[in-house]
Amino acid sequence: MADFAQLGLFFVVVFGVIALPGLDMAFVLASSLRGGNGAGMAAVGGIMLGGVAHVLMGVLGVAAILAVWPPLFNAVLLAGAVYIAWIGWNLLRSREGVALPQARAGRGGPVFLQGMLTCLLNPKAYVFMLAIFPQFLHPERGHLWTQAALLGLITALTQAMVYGTVAAGALRAQRWLGGNPRAGLAAARAVGAVLVGASLLTVLQGWT
Repeated sequence: MADFAQLGLFFVVVFGVIALPGLDMAFVLASSLRGGNGAGMAAVGGIMLGGVAHVLMGVLGVAAILAVWPPLFNAVLLAGAVYIAWIGWNLLRSREGVALPQARAGRGGPVFLQGMLTCLLNPKAYVFMLAIFPQFLHPERGHLWTQAALLGLITALTQAMVYGTVAAGALRAQRWLGGNPRAGLAAARAVGAVLVGASLLTVLQGWT
């Protein structure tokens, strides 16, 4: 039986974690600015699918394995940071700036896969699954898979709400930047710097 007080508490915790700027949010922002609404929503969808995978791994105990063998966790952390830094570096080197939405049509598929990969390589998600998620699973209240599915749904909806808002805000900015090439180029490089900075901060926090 669902404990609505616990579910409400879980939502508050999840919202706080997702709303905290990190690799996923930076990727959604970059995708929206570079590819318009389609790319932004594809990024959100990919991250949501990655979140579903995290829920599955949390229930199956993969997150615990990462904790038992710290080098594996550090490897995941480093892989995610390097991947995001690579995207940021490409933006820093870009000469295109922020493109108009129609100029980036048809790229939703790759962005979706990149969003899923970004989420799967996000160490913050593994910390959440190890330290927080298990606290909301109670065997005495029924099947764990049913509880996990409900918690996963709350997580996915929260991701859609937070990252969807980020994508929509970026789209509004992109429409203006698309008509101002120099400002668009500066914005692309600024987002690239944010991505590189986020990746460096992730590594520093993981090893300190």
